[in-house]
Amino acid sequence: MRVTAKEIATALNIPGNYDDTVITSVEFDSRLVQTQSLFVPLAGVRDGHEFCQQAIEKGAVATFWSRPLSQAPSDLIVFPVADVAKAFQQLAVYYQAQIAPKVVAITGSNGKTTTKDMTASVLSQRYRTYKTQGNYNNDLGMPYTILHMPDDTEMLVLEMGMDHAGEIAFLSRLAQPDAAAITMIGEAHLENLGSREGIAQAKMEITAGLKADGLLVIPEQEILLKPLVTTLTQQIQTVGFMQGDIQGTIILEEKEQTQFKVGEEQFTIPVLGSYNVMNALIAYTLGNYFGLTTTQIARGLATFQLTKNRTQWLKAKNGADLLSDVYNANPTAMGLVLESFAQLTLNGRRLAVLADMLELGPDSKAMHANMAAFLTEAYDEVFLYGSDMQALYEKIKEGPVTVHYFEKEAKPQLIAAIKEALQPTDSLLLKGSNGMGLAEIVEALQ
Repeated sequence: MRVTAKEIATALNIPGNYDDTVITSVEFDSRLVQTQSLFVPLAGVRDGHEFCQQAIEKGAVATFWSRPLSQAPSDLIVFPVADVAKAFQQLAVYYQAQIAPKVVAITGSNGKTTTKDMTASVLSQRYRTYKTQGNYNNDLGMPYTILHMPDDTEMLVLEMGMDHAGEIAFLSRLAQPDAAAITMIGEAHLENLGSREGIAQAKMEITAGLKADGLLVIPEQEILLKPLVTTLTQQIQTVGFMQGDIQGTIILEEKEQTQFKVGEEQFTIPVLGSYNVMNALIAYTLGNYFGLTTTQIARGLATFQLTKNRTQWLKAKNGADLLSDVYNANPTAMGLVLESFAQLTLNGRRLAVLADMLELGPDSKAMHANMAAFLTEAYDEVFLYGSDMQALYEKIKEGPVTVHYFEKEAKPQLIAAIKEALQPTDSLLLKGSNGMGLAEIVEALQ
């Protein structure tokens, strides 16, 4: 990033005499401020204005300021604004317009981060590409991503997340994507959106800012999306297995790779799961749309780097294999990973740690109990963790799978039990919502 104080004032319509002082980064965490940063004092648990002095010490040269000007620091360039967050978003719009990359927006109940990673890897085979880092996918994270893209960026791949209706529409209008994709409709945020139909409508908000001549990619089997795309004037392409505009066929599924074909062309992704092939088909479609060759797409898919805690193979201290998928969870996604894990050829036993899936609403316990359909005799031992997982425990405790149940307060006991049971030749899947803190268990086992 490289903008001047004068440019920022002009972009935000702030009166005053601003000079050509160069600003090379924007930060809302004072600990990350560098020389020539603009500090953005967002309101959080504490008001960001309280950290201005730390930002100055780190090298900040400017700040947004929504408090009385009489309280503003004298040793910073001050941009008075009514709302710091809105100014931050407005600056992102300005900077994106200056760089003018093609924009790809990706959302979905599950798989959006992996699809973002795959798509960015594919597009980077031809274009200078920047993507959402980590899970910076909300009304503050997305502007942060935009303001951190290099000034030679040609392709910007943005992940868009949500908890409530209207949030993705806001992000889409801010980013004005040239292409967009919805990975799947699951049950995440049922508590806020009421039904899977409500979730589908919220995900379709990604078209709110989609360019008139843009592209929307959706899974063929997501029947809840079908009636919602009939009125769109943009291009629509569907992906699926044996159905859709772009059709994939799985050839081989192993622990650390999956091979599939589109027509006669063969591709490999360095992750397991049919659901990840669906994500790859979306990345393939987007790569094809932006003019990449089959060879470039194949190379991008084969070499993509998965964001941490998304279907990631790790090693326990005792040598056991850990499949960590602990960032988020909903019944559809949990069922898919349990199914894929059950089908793998393994040398030792197959174990699972399953934690509560959050924000599912009044039917949450029933949805947890329904996971029993995926816990077949392929599983030797299962550890269930959290209040809603008790419903699953009650359903399968008399079945063929050895099962243990732990309340949320019993994480130390859960860790001890897993360590005692886990053998060096075992493979252990860990899946649950991020709020259940399974990453701590992964770390303890390592």
